[in-house]
Amino acid sequence: MGTDTVGLGGTGPGASMGARGGVDDRLISLPGRSPILDAAQLVVLRGYASERDVDTGDVLFADGDESYDLIVLLTGTADIIKGYGRPGANVVASFGPSEFLGEVGMLTGQRAFLSAVTTSAGRVLVIPVAQVRQLMAQEPGLSDLILRTFLLRRSILMSRGTGLTLIGSRFDSDTRRLLEVLARNRLVWNWLDLEASPEAEQILQGLDVPVADLPIIIVPGGPVLRNPRSRALLDALGISGDAGAYPLAVCDLLVVGAGPAGLAASVYGASDGMATTLAEDSALGGQAGTSSRIENYLGFPAGLSGEELATRGILQAQKFGVRMKLAAKAGSLSLENGVHKVIFDDGEAIQARSVIIATGAQYNRLQLDRLAEFEGVGVYYAATQAEAQACRGGPVAIVGGGNSAGQAALFLSRSCTKVHLIIRRDALDAMSRYLVDRIERNPGIAVWLSTHVTALTGTEKLEAVRLRRRASREPRTWP
Repeated sequence: MGTDTVGLGGTGPGASMGARGGVDDRLISLPGRSPILDAAQLVVLRGYASERDVDTGDVLFADGDESYDLIVLLTGTADIIKGYGRPGANVVASFGPSEFLGEVGMLTGQRAFLSAVTTSAGRVLVIPVAQVRQLMAQEPGLSDLILRTFLLRRSILMSRGTGLTLIGSRFDSDTRRLLEVLARNRLVWNWLDLEASPEAEQILQGLDVPVADLPIIIVPGGPVLRNPRSRALLDALGISGDAGAYPLAVCDLLVVGAGPAGLAASVYGASDGMATTLAEDSALGGQAGTSSRIENYLGFPAGLSGEELATRGILQAQKFGVRMKLAAKAGSLSLENGVHKVIFDDGEAIQARSVIIATGAQYNRLQLDRLAEFEGVGVYYAATQAEAQACRGGPVAIVGGGNSAGQAALFLSRSCTKVHLIIRRDALDAMSRYLVDRIERNPGIAVWLSTHVTALTGTEKLEAVRLRRRASREPRTWP
């Protein structure tokens, strides 16, 4: 038996997760960020839109708007601006003729967190959100183009930290809780660690917020939220769900859990005419929604991200009128006169003729000292763009030998200096062969067989993991 230590680094916990110095925030040059629509596509879009003239300086939508329209520029130009009308405002992206504005929050109901302002006179198509959803259901070609473009823009914005601002201490459990809520819901955010960011102190002084009120979340165009509960945060962003379109005393179907199984059940029920409610306590899409890549999902031979899978499921559910209820945990289930009643922790009671429980899996947590101390600030349970940003430029350790671990290793190897894949088995036999082949060919991934984690080390942040290998003769240390 031997003991090894793998050093960990990167931007790490405590680093601001916004744009790095010297990086141009403008997204205009990134491939696929804004496809040029052809004449035939514009003809289709006109069937869902109204058309109007715009002048220079017109605000097409503003941060804080509860919803916003899909804007297609026929002529003229426009900028997407962070902090429009306030000191420090900056241009995030620029658009020209035959390009469209927006990102995936438009489809999921999130309030706008950026502003769109015309920079020259022109003419635009304006498609209301309800019409956009109809378009997404009826025009497969345009639907795929719009969705993939929106998802790419969301990924780019996440890498820039262009959205919400979280200010809090890495040592505060509420900061770690909010970091998990933001990551699980695939939101765009920038974290300023109280212990490591001079900017955090300046912002707190400007807002006159005492340290006792931390953590806070600054919502562009909205309020400053002081240590909000998950439901209050999602309410402020407009994505906690609504009362739906049917004020029935008893719904036909209640689905508890909104992972792929729960989303599918709600779509099938609602598409057959059942009044359906879908309830979820954390994030639509469940654990699968945080996967960097899913390649064995039927019907998607090229694979798709967990975010795309979740977004497609949400759009289908919206199409068939599913009522969605987020950030509320089911607390009790009872049956009376053939009707089920589920009471949630927010006090709401939902009655349904049928209930499907699709609560899925929970994360396994290693039985290690100090694990809770580093959760959300060095220890993560997903491999999305947010985690990639946190670990960028340094080594990372992944514990597990299943397909999720394999996909995470391949994804993080693009931005981390070294990926250490740690498994207890003697071989990668619990992972799909196609993933094993890619990992074995990837020089940026080191596989540790017959190994388990014995300790986490670090002072103000996670700096290393200590390993034990069955066949090792002597201890070794990796920086």
